Amino acid sequence: MPSSVATPTKDPGKDPDKDPTKDPGKDPDKDPTEDPDKGPGKDPTKDSGKGPDKDPGKGPTDEPDDERPQDAVRARPPAPARSLPRELGSWASIAWFLVPALVLFLVFVLAPIVVAVHTSFFKWGGIGPMDDFVGFENYARLFADQVFLGDMGRGLYLIILSITVQLPFALFTAVLLNQKLRGRAVYRMLFFAPYILSEVVTAVLFAMIFLPGDGMADHLAGALGLEGLQGKWLADPSTVMPTLFVVMTWKYFGFHMMLFLAGLQSIPREILDAASIDGAGAWQRFRYVTLPLLGPTIRISVFLSVIGAVQLFDLVWVMTAGGPNHSSETMAISMFQFGFKRYQVGYASAISVVLFMISLVFSLFYQRYVLRRDLSGAVTTGGGR
Repeated sequence: MPSSVATPTKDPGKDPDKDPTKDPGKDPDKDPTEDPDKGPGKDPTKDSGKGPDKDPGKGPTDEPDDERPQDAVRARPPAPARSLPRELGSWASIAWFLVPALVLFLVFVLAPIVVAVHTSFFKWGGIGPMDDFVGFENYARLFADQVFLGDMGRGLYLIILSITVQLPFALFTAVLLNQKLRGRAVYRMLFFAPYILSEVVTAVLFAMIFLPGDGMADHLAGALGLEGLQGKWLADPSTVMPTLFVVMTWKYFGFHMMLFLAGLQSIPREILDAASIDGAGAWQRFRYVTLPLLGPTIRISVFLSVIGAVQLFDLVWVMTAGGPNHSSETMAISMFQFGFKRYQVGYASAISVVLFMISLVFSLFYQRYVLRRDLSGAVTTGGGR
């Protein structure tokens, strides 16, 4: 039979001795999945024109894959730089809001401090040039003055009474008004109302109440059988400071009461309910739950009470002017007396510097060692860790 005649199942272009499923260009002993240009040890997914790190669909001119991300990063257009007008506009906006506050702070805070420190080194009456430099003589005289040392003692007296009497009374009132009482909103308003009054109005009001002979306090003392107190409220050195403290408590305890109320209302009710379920009584809930969680508010109230007692002026000045016989005088009143009554401005400036340093040192110490946990977000009263 002629060789050109092919069977119906074979392709005329193929060798009849070969498997019809095999490619004529391939070796019959090789794996049919292998590429003819590759050896049996090569990866069939790799192209013959590339190394093992090249994609099969790329030619020999294509770059490796590990360089493509870097090329893409290099090819990415750089971020547009902010133009100079935009930078200047941003700084102008910051200055627009910052400069007025800085000017006020420099003029009304820093400048008076600098002037007071400078003046304290001179013997000056407030008129004419300051040419009598005395150095630290004013400070030496200050700490040798028994009246000024007494002023510091009276300030300490008010601080101790404020912390031990006024704040506990305000806390007790806040806890009481935090309960479900009929008309508690009215009581809160009445107790807070004295704080709204100015110190001068409060001083004039109580000066009339404690007026010897005709004041309400004398009539009340007579009705209670306390005739020995009549006429002595603000006139006797032994009673003037306790009387002033009563006025201070009436004036300021409402403010601390509102602070404690805000702190009490911020305590989650679920914590108190859980303590009740665990068997804690009312006192135990207050001692071990409410009081620790109220710690930050208490510490802030103590700080405000101390600073207020140290700088107390107008309430005492209107009621007693520091009398009788300096028995109600405070450091602020001494500063005013020497500066505006006796015209010893250099000495008064030394008093103001000492008063400022006492307040500053206490504030820094209190913030560093007492308010540290509160500033870092803690709400309990444990040791400072």
